[in-house]
Amino acid sequence: MNILVTGGAGFIGSHLCERLISSGHKVVCLDNFNPYYEPGIKKKNISTILRNPNFKLIVGDIRKSFDLDTCLEGNHIDLCIHLAAMAGVRPSLENPELYNDVNIVGTLQVLDACKKYNVKKMIFASSSSVYGNKTGGAFKEKDKLNEPYSPYAETKSIGEFLCQRWHEMHNISVLCLRFFTVYGPRQRPDLAIHKFTKLIFDDKPIPFYGDGSTSRDYTYIDDTIDGVLKAMDYIQKRNCFDIFNLGESQTINLKDMISELESAIGKKAILDWQPKQEGDVDYTCANIDKSRKILGYNPTYSFKEGIRNFIDWYKSTI
Repeated sequence: MNILVTGGAGFIGSHLCERLISSGHKVVCLDNFNPYYEPGIKKKNISTILRNPNFKLIVGDIRKSFDLDTCLEGNHIDLCIHLAAMAGVRPSLENPELYNDVNIVGTLQVLDACKKYNVKKMIFASSSSVYGNKTGGAFKEKDKLNEPYSPYAETKSIGEFLCQRWHEMHNISVLCLRFFTVYGPRQRPDLAIHKFTKLIFDDKPIPFYGDGSTSRDYTYIDDTIDGVLKAMDYIQKRNCFDIFNLGESQTINLKDMISELESAIGKKAILDWQPKQEGDVDYTCANIDKSRKILGYNPTYSFKEGIRNFIDWYKSTI
């Protein structure tokens, strides 16, 4: 299959491109190497596949129709996996216009390009943030969504709506996958596990927000990629629009996450106590019954195992 992956040089995207190529697919990767974090990190992410004949890198922006034309014209794309986005809850509070431009206008451009080039299958990377600040019980895809807790969350919710409308109006099959706090080797350096790990190794204090009771459904990267591949198999056989959670279906609070890092690293963290951050939700937990039943999604990595894999990778980079 010929597959376009937007944002394919990022954390999740680079792992996905590797798996797709190893499975015999041809990949066109579109990435603009945005300086949100050091662009050289993304270049390193794809260094092992850059010269593979089944991998084509196009440096460009999803907001520019010309760049999307370059990806799609003549490449006979069968499926678009749209990962590219401005990420991060807290930065979206500081620059909501940019998040709207990239995540909403950019997604519209990708959908329009699929329509123009008759790409009838698309997977959209959504987020657990669309659920808002829910508490108690695992989040189900059919749950009524709370008010968005950040501009980032709102852009992902609107992205899901746009995908549904393009399915209804233009017969493009779309699966929206709600990712739950993905971590593992190559995780973005601004995310908590990576950021805290570096600070612990460097004997510097880590910001400890609130009372440590906030919790997340951390999902190991290999489990997330398996879920995306299962979604690929599912959408190939159907004309549909649907939404699926991809999580581990368990929560780890901030205190326990830091304890697991300390255990894997073999050093105690220095805590810098700070008030809870605006835009941060209290809790995330994926109900994955639907994904298990329909996609055959079955996450296997424990948090302990995933953290140790991440720490092994981190040590290899320093």
